[in-house]
Amino acid sequence: MFISPRQINILWIQNKSKLNKKSKGCLNDSLFCGVYMDEKRFNELYGRAYEKGYKIFSDFLNLEEQSILSNSFLPCKTYGGYNTAERIVAGFGEDIKNCDFPIKCLAVSPVSRKFADNLSHRDFLGALMNLGIKREMLGDIIVYDNCGYLLCLEQIADYIINNLTQVRHTNVSVREIGNLPVNAIKEPEPVELVVSSLRLDVLVSAVYKLSRNNTSKLFSAGKIFVNSKLTENTSYQIKENDIISVRGFGRFTFLKQLRTTKKDRVVIEVKKY
Repeated sequence: MFISPRQINILWIQNKSKLNKKSKGCLNDSLFCGVYMDEKRFNELYGRAYEKGYKIFSDFLNLEEQSILSNSFLPCKTYGGYNTAERIVAGFGEDIKNCDFPIKCLAVSPVSRKFADNLSHRDFLGALMNLGIKREMLGDIIVYDNCGYLLCLEQIADYIINNLTQVRHTNVSVREIGNLPVNAIKEPEPVELVVSSLRLDVLVSAVYKLSRNNTSKLFSAGKIFVNSKLTENTSYQIKENDIISVRGFGRFTFLKQLRTTKKDRVVIEVKKY
């Protein structure tokens, strides 16, 4: 069931008031202004779907945009071309299915594997940026067996197929495929770690082998996200199946607490992507 845009705006105002109280008035209007502009864009998409009764989709969203969307109270469905995608598209409307999303999967393969460079995610992304394509048109890029598998909006797919001919010094061909290869997305094996507590900053430090000072800098820079929401609370207590994203490092899922050692340290299980 749709919620009216008026109701959404009321919820946003209430949320702003709560956040400002929680921060003891430290959140000024200039900070909210940047957030509000992105929220306004999502509200416009939702409003069009609400008024016209049809399905409408955003561009691919980065982690910051996903965080704003998560706090906007807007009913929507998100999908990035596969279940664990980091960059996702938001769909507004009723009864949206994964197959409704305007996402295409393209395979970028070396013409001659024998003479191909060892290609990385950065190489594929750089080649696409050199074509003048905006980042929001592109989803995740998965590198597997020296090929790049690209999720993109359908409106840009033909342009990429016809114009992407080289990545680094390697000649490539591009074709549309139905789905990602089965082995391209490898499910990581669970890893056991011993930590002092289930605080978010403690887990980030343990997973990425960072000092407390460096971890603190990541929080201050707004690079820590829990379940796609920006989180600056270092003492947040991690819950089972929380997905933690750290800009510049990757993601991991907290699976569960296994046991407590004799020295009262906690043995946990995580999956690091």
